[in-house]
Amino acid sequence: MKTIVQQLRKEKNLTQTELAEKSGLSLRTIQRIEAGNIPKGFTLKTLVKTFEIEPEKLISAKEITKIDRAKLINLSSLMGLVLPFGGVIFPLILTNKTSDQKNKELGKNIVSVQIILTVLLSFSLIISPFIQKELSLSFPLFLIPLLTIISLKLMIIIINGISLNKKEDLNKILKINYL
Repeated sequence: MKTIVQQLRKEKNLTQTELAEKSGLSLRTIQRIEAGNIPKGFTLKTLVKTFEIEPEKLISAKEITKIDRAKLINLSSLMGLVLPFGGVIFPLILTNKTSDQKNKELGKNIVSVQIILTVLLSFSLIISPFIQKELSLSFPLFLIPLLTIISLKLMIIIINGISLNKKEDLNKILKINYL
């Protein structure tokens, strides 16, 4: 896949070295940008001036997409630790009010995972008293699935948050989407 900088450079019949000399940027910087790094700050201004174009033409809409809303949706999943279905309801509301398609898809995946965990928790809390009675246990058995699933929810939220910050995508995406 050609980057916009690479395409503009070839249109002007320049080598990477010639572009580096003409712009005053290092050859390594040009190579990184053509490898997919997004130019920012001084580098962006320099390339815009060198190619004599608008900054918007240098950065594609895909690169400009912000996933801040997806980060908020993921963070709102923490409400599931406080309210029984809060981990589904709040992210679902935020996802439905999102207009950006990338954030909406990320939000749907986050909600789908939360739905699975909430159903799993509900089911395990319902059957645990029956298992406890059948096994004649004095220990409140419901605590085991409750603490396990709460820990799992927290771990998934943290992993997704880290992944959204680093890769701007979720760590794992379900093949089945419930929304």
